[in-house]
Amino acid sequence: MIRLEKRPQPSRAWSMATPLVAVIATMIVGGLLFAALGKPPVEAIRTIFWEPLFGEFSFYYRPQLLVKGAPLVLIAIGLSLGFRAGIWNIGAEGQYIMGAIFGAGAGLAFYPSESFLIFPFMVLAGAFGGWIWAMIPAILKTRFGTNEILVSLMLVYVAEQFLASVSLGLLKNPEGFGFPGSRNLQSWDAAHNAELLTGTGMHWGVVAALIAVIFAYVLLNRHMTGYHIRLTGEAPRAAKFAGVNPTRLVLFCLGTSGALAGLAGLFEVSGPSGQISIDFNVGYGFTAIIVAFLGRLHPVGILLAGGLMALTYIGGDIAQSNLQLPAAAIQVFQGMLLFFLLAFDLLTNFRIAIGKPEVA
Repeated sequence: MIRLEKRPQPSRAWSMATPLVAVIATMIVGGLLFAALGKPPVEAIRTIFWEPLFGEFSFYYRPQLLVKGAPLVLIAIGLSLGFRAGIWNIGAEGQYIMGAIFGAGAGLAFYPSESFLIFPFMVLAGAFGGWIWAMIPAILKTRFGTNEILVSLMLVYVAEQFLASVSLGLLKNPEGFGFPGSRNLQSWDAAHNAELLTGTGMHWGVVAALIAVIFAYVLLNRHMTGYHIRLTGEAPRAAKFAGVNPTRLVLFCLGTSGALAGLAGLFEVSGPSGQISIDFNVGYGFTAIIVAFLGRLHPVGILLAGGLMALTYIGGDIAQSNLQLPAAAIQVFQGMLLFFLLAFDLLTNFRIAIGKPEVA
C-alpha cells in the first residue's frame, strides 16, 4: 500500500528542491506532449530553453527576456505579498488592463504636448488604475465578507469589456481610419517608454521591477508590516492575538498588488505594445501567478522565475516558428510548471510511505 504520511516538520530540502524538480518534470512530460504531436521532443525542448540564450539569433532574443520578464516580475511581486498572508488576488490581469487604460488615457488627454511631465503623470495614473480596480474586491471583502478570489477574477472579464469599449470609443485614434485602438504611443516621445540603453531591452518597467524586488525583500525582512504578512499567513490565530489588523492588511496587500499590476500595464502599453487595443492583454496577470509560486513567494526567487517564464515565452515563439508547434501546446507546457510545482510541493509536508500503516 502506497500512502502519504504527515511529516513532523516541513522538509526544507523538498521546499528548496521543488521548483527544480517541477521544471525537470515539465521538460519530460512536455517532451512527451510534443512527441505526441509529431514533433521531435528533444529539439523542441532545446529550442525553448537554448535558442533564446545561445542560438544563432540570441543577440536579438536576449533583450526580449527583460521585456517579457519585467511585467511578470512586477505583477508577481505584488501577488506574493497577498499570497503570503492568505489573501488571494486572482484578478491581476484585470488590474493590469485598467492600469494600461488609465495610464494611456492620462497621456492621450494631453496629446500632442511634448512636456516632460506627461510620462510621470501616466505612471501615477497607471498605478492608480490598478489600485482602484483592486480596491473593489478589497472593500467588498472587508465590509461584506465576500470572497476576493471570485470577485477579483470576475472583474477581469469586466476589465476586458471595458478595454474593448475604450478601444472602439473613448480612446480610439481619430486618425486611425476607423480601426479600433488608440494612437501609437511609441511615435510620441513624451509618452513613449523607450529603451534606456539601446539594444538591451532595458526600459523603465525593468527598473520598476527591480525596485519592487528590493522593496518586497526589505518589507518582508526588515519591516513590521512584512512581519504581519508572514505571521498572518503562517499562523492566523497568533496574528489575531498579536494585534494584526486584518482589514488594514487586506487593503494593503490587494492595493499594493493592484498598483504594481497597473504599473506593469502602463509600462507595457507605453513601450513594447505601444497602444490600447482590443487584444492588448496577453495573460501576464495569470502567468504571474505561476511565477509567484515558482519563485516560492520570495522576491529573489520571483526574479529568477520571471526570467525562466520569459524564456518559455520567447522560446515558445521560436518553437512555433521553427517547428510549427501550436500555440496551445506552448500554453499547456507553461501550465505544467504550476501543476508540477503544486504536485511536488505536497512532499514538503508529506512523505510517501509503502506498506500497511502502523496500528497504535
